[in-house]
Amino acid sequence: MKATIHRTWTSLLPEADAHPYRTGAWRPQLNEWDADDLDVVAGAIPDDLAGLYVRNTENPLVPAFERYHPFDGDGMLHAIRFAGGRARYRNRVVPTRALAQELAAGGPQYAGIAEDPRLSRHPGWGARGGMKDASSTDVVVHRGRVLSTHYQCGDAYAFDADTMESLGPEPWVPQDTGISAHPKVCARTGELHYFRYGKAAPYLHYGVVDARGERVHDVAIPLPGPRLPHDMAMSERFVVFNDFPIFWDPALLPRGIHRPRWDPAMPSRFAVLPRRGRTDEVRWFEAAATYVLHFTNAFEDGDELVLDGYAQRDPMPRPQPELHGEYAWLMRQVDLASLRPSLRRWRMNLATGACREEDLSPTLTEFPTIDPRVAGVRNRHVWSMTGKPGWFLFDGILHTDLATGHERHFGFDDGVYASEVAVVPRPGGAGEGDAWVVTFVSDTVHDLSECQIFAAHDLAAGPIARIRLPERIASGTHATWSSEGSVR
Repeated sequence: MKATIHRTWTSLLPEADAHPYRTGAWRPQLNEWDADDLDVVAGAIPDDLAGLYVRNTENPLVPAFERYHPFDGDGMLHAIRFAGGRARYRNRVVPTRALAQELAAGGPQYAGIAEDPRLSRHPGWGARGGMKDASSTDVVVHRGRVLSTHYQCGDAYAFDADTMESLGPEPWVPQDTGISAHPKVCARTGELHYFRYGKAAPYLHYGVVDARGERVHDVAIPLPGPRLPHDMAMSERFVVFNDFPIFWDPALLPRGIHRPRWDPAMPSRFAVLPRRGRTDEVRWFEAAATYVLHFTNAFEDGDELVLDGYAQRDPMPRPQPELHGEYAWLMRQVDLASLRPSLRRWRMNLATGACREEDLSPTLTEFPTIDPRVAGVRNRHVWSMTGKPGWFLFDGILHTDLATGHERHFGFDDGVYASEVAVVPRPGGAGEGDAWVVTFVSDTVHDLSECQIFAAHDLAAGPIARIRLPERIASGTHATWSSEGSVR
């Protein structure tokens, strides 16, 4: 391995930090690395594996005013590029405007999601307002530019996909609200489809950026009030948005209090409209009350639009102070074992307006990935992440065969945690699932990190290649794969 430190950042966190999501597997990283010819410590990188795997990370450099939440952490991108059986690695802090302000001020300037927004010393960003746009949630690649985004809306920060050089905020992002995490890039058209939401009517918008990087569409999807959507879905012809019965308590909002309220007596609702559709083309479908962080896929089946996602059985779990003390609310809200998400299917009949739903798996899992060749059309296979009970940490990879219902699981050793995987089609492969699965892992026992590659249909055999990174990286969430080169 040929590795040099590109930059070392200054941390303003306390030296004797005890926060559970700023220590252990979530210990922030300060070094940016340029590392070439990475060491393969087991197996071999496939010669025909070519492209970029990149993951976003909540990597805090600045403390909170009062209560830190892991989703507040500053963005850091970790990128590994494969070609010819070799790999190189770059990681970069997302240089957001908010981070620059806080480092210059020597302390926090924005309230986190678990804090009163009136603590913020600047107007800030976000669907709630007064928030720091940490750009630490999601990552996609569009036009050869790696884009990081934030779940409560903000800028899309761009990086060159080859060099990971920062290119600044994308100019097409609407500046009144920004965009949410989880935009979708269509491989067929080159378009990026996004949504944005906030506290002002009509509360939700849907937009499109074309293959040249120009915003060409932005329409309202009116909601009854402020909502907290996190993801969208897209089939070949349609896009799907949501209105779930969890939102800021409307009785408290006039007092500036942003407390989530869960109302199981209300239905879940899905908005369906054509790609680049108009507001008057939105159709609503109702289903049982739940909350969904992430959808797997959407596809058309005759008159029906089929949507798969992870329905939570307990979207607002009760805190357990006897177990978690001062962190009781936080620990339950980010724990998959508490939220209890499992794979569900909704069938929305575009002819009759009816919606049917069924559970596809009882397994508690989330953060799904599919073979990109079947995005927007019927898929058979899903790869998702299992969680360490009590924590927001991924302790395994689950492969679900939707045709047979059979599931295969690979569990990492205790103290080893993975990232959301990417499914990478094998060139000239036989079809869906003839692919590799790629992930980053953080080993807290041996204080190291690796990129691991699996055969997608044989997870149980373990990784076919393990590639050492120059330093242990913090645990993280969303990741993506791209075979594109860069576009300036």
